[in-house]
Amino acid sequence: MTKEKLTKIFEDLGAANPEDWAESEVSEGIPQLARFLFLKGCWSNIVSDTEPSWIDEIISRIPEDSNELFAGTAHALRRLLASGANREDIAEVVRGMQAELLFHVCYQLADSDVVEGYDFVKWALMEVGEDEVPSREIAGLHESVLETDPTKREMRPRKC
Repeated sequence: MTKEKLTKIFEDLGAANPEDWAESEVSEGIPQLARFLFLKGCWSNIVSDTEPSWIDEIISRIPEDSNELFAGTAHALRRLLASGANREDIAEVVRGMQAELLFHVCYQLADSDVVEGYDFVKWALMEVGEDEVPSREIAGLHESVLETDPTKREMRPRKC
């Protein structure tokens, strides 16, 4: 794929510095589009700190006396709101923790030597072709977590 076509795709996807992403893929052979799409998909599952309507969705979905999986989240949210906690503050904490987890998971994908003595077990995230055969490793994702923050703030606080 040409640099121009890749640049347009990165622009359409909302990437900051789309030319840089495209240039890196074309000149260095790094699967930047795969990296970007993976991270964009991950970020789509991280809560918004500007529209905390997800709080009400969780609370309304899980009854107060529920013991179902993840019900503790709804119970804790109810208690936080009842104690006077600000919805935006709750969202900022949850979003920050989710983004930090994303960083650590991406780092974990790059470093399979996490348990000493078991370095014979390796893993990697791979791009696959149409034939579903692995072709290129999607590496160093942790390096791009912050630059793919959809808010373009790289997890910095909102201006008040």
